[in-house]
Amino acid sequence: MAKITILGGTGYAGSNLVKAAASAGHEVTSFSRSRPDEEIEGVTYVSASALEDGTLEHAIDGADVVVSALAPRGDLEGRTRGVLAQAAALAAAKGVRFGVVGGAGSLFVAEGGPRLFDTEGFPDAIKPEAAEMAGVLDDLRVSAPELDWFYVSPAAAFGAWAPGEATGEYRIGGDVLLADENGDSNISGADFAAAIVAEIENPAHRRARFGVAY
Repeated sequence: MAKITILGGTGYAGSNLVKAAASAGHEVTSFSRSRPDEEIEGVTYVSASALEDGTLEHAIDGADVVVSALAPRGDLEGRTRGVLAQAAALAAAKGVRFGVVGGAGSLFVAEGGPRLFDTEGFPDAIKPEAAEMAGVLDDLRVSAPELDWFYVSPAAAFGAWAPGEATGEYRIGGDVLLADENGDSNISGADFAAAIVAEIENPAHRRARFGVAY
């Protein structure tokens, strides 16, 4: 059993991860600005903003693994990269493993590029968010060697608008977007979370990014 803290534990990715980690028997703490309508028994919920003084220190203290599911939206727009850099530094100092849930935008569509958010048709409205999360990955890759980190990107079609179902199956990739034989790139919230829990339980990507899709 691991002590897992999830930043942004009531968002789409975060709530799926909270559920999957708790179901797997881990000790889970969720940090978010608001509590969920339905709380999972055994999960500790902390109402706090990542921008508030002391929140990150509180989240990392005593944890084995901290996973950020924060997104650069609302008051975190343009500030998420700095927040996660601070969290990474704290995790390194405490010897805590640090994971980040990023988007699919920074994945390459083929070996050698381009990245998904540089392709025609990628929505302009979410390009700033994708670029900021790509910057988070850049920062992790040049972080202090003592920081044990992973960064996970979902399939292109991932979100509350396409929740899917838990199948218990998924594929793991690297920096190139995974797609099926029809060119579709999908993953359900439940299966994406299961892949992250598997990485926590049996680390296979240390100081590396991996992708998850069907």
